[in-house]
Amino acid sequence: MEHFDVAIIGAGPAGSALARQLSGKMRVVALDKKRQNGSEGFTKPCGGLLAPDAQRAFIRDGITLPVATIANPQIFSVRTIDVAASLTRNYQRSYININRHAFDLWMKSLIPDDVQVYHDSLCRKIWREGDKWHVAFHADGREQRLTARYLVGADGANSLVRRHLYPDHAIRKYVAIQQWFKEQHPVPFYSCIFDNAITDCYSWSISKDGYFIFGGAYPMKDGQARFAALKAKMEAFQFRFGNPLKSEKCTVLFPSRWKDFVCGKDNAFLIGEAAGFISASSLEGISYALDSARLLKNVLLREAGNKNAAWRRATRGLRIKLYGKILKSRVLTCARLRKGIMLGRFAHISVTNSENQRQTEQHPENQRNILTLFWKMFLIRNLHER
Repeated sequence: MEHFDVAIIGAGPAGSALARQLSGKMRVVALDKKRQNGSEGFTKPCGGLLAPDAQRAFIRDGITLPVATIANPQIFSVRTIDVAASLTRNYQRSYININRHAFDLWMKSLIPDDVQVYHDSLCRKIWREGDKWHVAFHADGREQRLTARYLVGADGANSLVRRHLYPDHAIRKYVAIQQWFKEQHPVPFYSCIFDNAITDCYSWSISKDGYFIFGGAYPMKDGQARFAALKAKMEAFQFRFGNPLKSEKCTVLFPSRWKDFVCGKDNAFLIGEAAGFISASSLEGISYALDSARLLKNVLLREAGNKNAAWRRATRGLRIKLYGKILKSRVLTCARLRKGIMLGRFAHISVTNSENQRQTEQHPENQRNILTLFWKMFLIRNLHER
């Protein structure tokens, strides 16, 4: 049974980044469900937009994206829709449209050869004996085991490592459902859709390489029915679907309180979505996956003594930032506050000669002093919750 300094469960953006940064400094092994290349095997259902914070992480590392990971078109605004209020607004956003599976495979390809990577593998069980973590997994057609001094859970929303460390911890979860259609819209677009009658989270659409992706995050119990109900409503907003070419589904975390961010213990560490590091206001997680990988690399290489305590200190700024996203999500998912913001047209960019022009120009009334009203309602709501 081989022994390593660090065993990383999951080689998505968080696990791949950490493995790459620890290469040559510690003996590292990584287990990943995806195959080494090709389209078969596990793929992460994801809209595939690279946010500015994620872009900054690549700038810090001196890494540029290869053309093979880029999807077309590149769109510079998001069409935000309040279904109940029949409001549409356009806000500038600097996302990079990517092919998520190609991006994940590229991230994994950056891991140097001195890191042992098991592709198309499945972690079966983890346990601790003495000062070592034991990992039982299936790879290369057989059951295998390894031991490690440090264990890292980079295994996403359904993290085995998080469930082992915190068996009684409960965090809000949604089922993320999306379907792919042949693009029929004359002008491609991104959208963010709010409808409190369907979900207290949000839905989205993305144009990508000749396809139109429509999806959202819905309650676990009846997510499929809610998804279908929202699709029917979107015809009033000029959404064009046709027959679905592919359907995807996965679990997504939705942190809603400070204690939803869990860091690990006993020389085990959580990073990325496994730690709850995902934006509650947008469900964007790649940025926080990359940031948490960099922070843990520094802790493992530089900090002496209790590394778990050092990891909690190192992530405090990140957790505060993500708690701000929780507060933002409470505003965005509150129907009255959201309507007030959209009526105020704050940061809205008018679009001419567009299918959504009629929707954009609706409800011009009651716009005076709307930002003042918004902040009053926001403060009252949060004081009431406390």
